[in-house]
Amino acid sequence: MKNQQDELVPMRIQNSWRVCIDYRRLNQATRKDHFPLPFIDQMLEKIVGKSHYYFLDGFSRYMQIHIAPEDQHKTTFTCPFGIFAYTCMPFGLCNAPSMFQRCMMSIFSDLLQDCMEVFMDDFTVYAESFDACLNNLSKVLKRCIDTNLVLNFEKCHFMVTEGIVLGHLVSNRGIEVDKAKIDVITSLPNPTSVREVRSFLGHAASQPSRPQPEWSRPSRIMEPKLERNS
Repeated sequence: MKNQQDELVPMRIQNSWRVCIDYRRLNQATRKDHFPLPFIDQMLEKIVGKSHYYFLDGFSRYMQIHIAPEDQHKTTFTCPFGIFAYTCMPFGLCNAPSMFQRCMMSIFSDLLQDCMEVFMDDFTVYAESFDACLNNLSKVLKRCIDTNLVLNFEKCHFMVTEGIVLGHLVSNRGIEVDKAKIDVITSLPNPTSVREVRSFLGHAASQPSRPQPEWSRPSRIMEPKLERNS
């Protein structure tokens, strides 16, 4: 779809409602947690080249993290149905991503870089053989049971030889760009104005999550021309 500036905005189809609360004032008063997310390049290099994979997805992401009772009132919001406060961590809180990643790293600490990788609620289990991958899955699922971590069965893929990880196709062949992302770019109409060129550059640059050195050359050629015409 397009926004008010007539720029293309990627959409993700949802078949359920999500409540979004404006926590900007709460976030301003919150001491920031700077726990880092994994480096995508390093994560992909550890995953690639294996014979079998399991791709698991955490159910409702942040909502699996309970909020301490003495802090629940800070999430209070009003709506036409009354006044409510969350007992579990909602999205919109500035420290939610860092807190969730820290929890996942703690839960799977002894399995990371050995048989699995974790990026937020995306868990990739891998091995060099069918039996080894099955054994690794058993370890991960047992850990989920022990910690009451719930998975979304509809988004899980079991015992496959390739799959999409953070926008890239990984397999024993190597790392490839997701064909769906290529199709998005090739389906864009040819830009006919400065605004449309800027929109195209922004949209194309946002697709790959790994560095693309060859992308800098065409964008470097066009940027001075865009500045002169702005």
